[in-house]
Amino acid sequence: MTNTTHRDRITKHMPVFCAEGHHHGLVDHLDGDYIKLVKDEQGQHHWLPLSTVDHVDEHVHLNLNHQEVQEQWLSEDPHPQHRD
Repeated sequence: MTNTTHRDRITKHMPVFCAEGHHHGLVDHLDGDYIKLVKDEQGQHHWLPLSTVDHVDEHVHLNLNHQEVQEQWLSEDPHPQHRD
């Protein structure tokens, strides 16, 4: 499945799970080639590349394990022009 098809199926507040089944947050919105997650308990947004999506059903399923998600998600907006 292509990223374009994933993009079309990802919706706001959809749960995001790693390949091991751990919940990694909810979709805030799509931000270019990234999924922006809603703020976590510390008030931090995280971004994951759309290329990490394995498939989409009622959830977003990543092709990364738990540790890889922690290593690969971004804690700063990947689009500097969006920063306040």
